[in-house]
Amino acid sequence: MIETKLPEEIFQSGKGLLLLLTVVVITGTIALDVNSSSVDLTLPLFVSLVATTAAGFAVVPILQRLKAGQFIREDGPQTHLKKAGTPTMGGVFLVPIALLVAVFWSRFHPEVIAVSLVTLSYALIGLVDDWQILVKKSNQGISPRLKLGLQILAAIAFCIYLFFDHSNDITTIPLPFGMMLPLGVLFWGLAVFVFAAESNATNLTDGVDGLAGGTCAIAFLGLSALLQPAYPQLALFCICMSGACVGFVMHNRNPAKVFMGDTGSLALGGALAAVGVSSQQLFPLLIISGIFFAESLSVIAQVGYYKATKDENGVGKRLLKMSPLHHHLELSGWSEIQVVGVFYAIALFLSVLSIFLS
Repeated sequence: MIETKLPEEIFQSGKGLLLLLTVVVITGTIALDVNSSSVDLTLPLFVSLVATTAAGFAVVPILQRLKAGQFIREDGPQTHLKKAGTPTMGGVFLVPIALLVAVFWSRFHPEVIAVSLVTLSYALIGLVDDWQILVKKSNQGISPRLKLGLQILAAIAFCIYLFFDHSNDITTIPLPFGMMLPLGVLFWGLAVFVFAAESNATNLTDGVDGLAGGTCAIAFLGLSALLQPAYPQLALFCICMSGACVGFVMHNRNPAKVFMGDTGSLALGGALAAVGVSSQQLFPLLIISGIFFAESLSVIAQVGYYKATKDENGVGKRLLKMSPLHHHLELSGWSEIQVVGVFYAIALFLSVLSIFLS
């Protein structure tokens, strides 16, 4: 008698979550194409997904031979110590494939080229950081101040491009229920902040197998749905990023064969910010990025609470067992699969919510 796994058992594994993620992204993309004829999204999604998956089979062994292994925090969850030596810098095949497919499929559309260039700049910042970690053989790359400074410079460069390129005023932010928020010159300061916040938030989320890649795939799908009517080329860019993220999770799902590193996580955050800023969709982006910002806020709250409760010996109390939030959940008894599954579900809910509120 042939034994078959029940559906609930299937989705208690990395393979099961990957299957669920793939079905959600593909089904969502097909639904967008059925309901709109502005730009075809399904085929570029498949090209990005398949190309990234195929590239992983070639690049991951190379990273292994280069001994580009991840250094694991000794004070982190003990279950993560077995991940030491898993290749990192997986963003080197994730990001370029998504950008190339988007640029070529859009026929070199200026908007797509612009967001691709700023995404690539964030990937390069992450690559330098990842490389420094490997050279130093520790989990400390370039200094946080230098990394943040480079992120801000890239954001400023993109904002300068937007300032001179857009003949219409993009400094007014649409809000739910038809309300508008005119920011004027303050918009540009907010835009730079969004870049720094989004890229660092996705970076913090990259701490569990399949977590950052999967939640970003869902976030890009949600953005694509929002942008398809008015910004079809940016919707195409988002769907290529979503497909590439799913292709990457093929290799990054639990147990991961490769990590994206800062090369991937900073680039994904930079891409989300670039699309949100250039399309004036900052409020929907805030909702879609709820998982990423919850991770960031957990770190800020942990550090702030520790400093505020320091005793005479300079030792403070911890608000969480460990930050970011996904580590706190792990130390509270959640498995990596449970963390990723719940975060996927929340990410999907937030994407749908952003569509209803727009």
